[in-house]
Amino acid sequence: MPIRPPAGAEIRELIAALASDEPVARESAIARLAVIGARTIDPLLRAFPSADPRLQNGILRAFEATAEPRALGPARAALKGDQAAIFAAAAAVLRALLTAPRSDAASGALDVLVAVAVDTTRPSAARVAALDALRDAPRDIVDPLRQQLAADRDPEVRAHATSPPGTRDRDDRDVWSAAAAGRLPLSPEMLKRALAAHRTTARLTELQRLIDLIRYREQQEQDAARREQWRVVRGAVHQALAARNSRLALYDLRDSLLDPERLPVAFLAAVEEIGDASCLEVLAAAYDASSRSGDTWWREHVAAAFRAIVQRDGLTRRHTAVKRVMARWPESAADLMART
Repeated sequence: MPIRPPAGAEIRELIAALASDEPVARESAIARLAVIGARTIDPLLRAFPSADPRLQNGILRAFEATAEPRALGPARAALKGDQAAIFAAAAAVLRALLTAPRSDAASGALDVLVAVAVDTTRPSAARVAALDALRDAPRDIVDPLRQQLAADRDPEVRAHATSPPGTRDRDDRDVWSAAAAGRLPLSPEMLKRALAAHRTTARLTELQRLIDLIRYREQQEQDAARREQWRVVRGAVHQALAARNSRLALYDLRDSLLDPERLPVAFLAAVEEIGDASCLEVLAAAYDASSRSGDTWWREHVAAAFRAIVQRDGLTRRHTAVKRVMARWPESAADLMART
């Protein structure tokens, strides 16, 4: 089923939210833009040159989440520019592009990172960010570069070059292979990093199976904070599937909405993008519960997902799913359908 493109006004609002003072609003916007995917790239590219550093940082983070080859230009300009606040975000975009399917984007990102790392006229922060991003580059490039920079006159660059490469980078591929085979790592953060490197290339069935494995791990986890960390990773996997217009794990999204605990925003971003009529009842139930609890943030995001499905699929009050919602939650249904 084709996905209805979001209105330009919606994308503009999400881009504006990237500069919000509220961390939740920024993360919500990044998650939503990543799920929408390619349709956001042109507006983001247009907004970047005239944006202030705070908004540019948010735009770069959105680019990193999509690994968009056209983001090479803004990331290059940012890393070679004079705004120290966005060096790390720019380098993160270039790191994501190192494994881009387009060879020109991958080689271009590599060239920029190497050039900045060895440029003694650049600030330490830019050079260190570039060197850090190169940890995913081939060893025959990284090792000689580290040896060269081990004698650099900048003490920060020298210290970074002589420190041993992080175990996490060597293990990403192994972590992903093991997870795909059904063996999750001990740390949710390890899986989150491995997912970031494989989200666009993994088989859809691998991502679906991973969701089932993570949910089982969540249910077995006794520590509440640790359980939430696993839930965040599961939301990220849902986001990866939604970005590829896959409904393979829609069943888990529906079931998750029945959970009384607030979900990470990635879940609702995924539901909003690829949800169907089968999601309306659980969304209405979540909306009704949040109306009683006073959780305005959650209620508004649930409402946005409900209305997106109704509008995208052209559902009216005569549709069976809508009728069930109206019969069971009449007040909430009236509110949810009012602006569709």
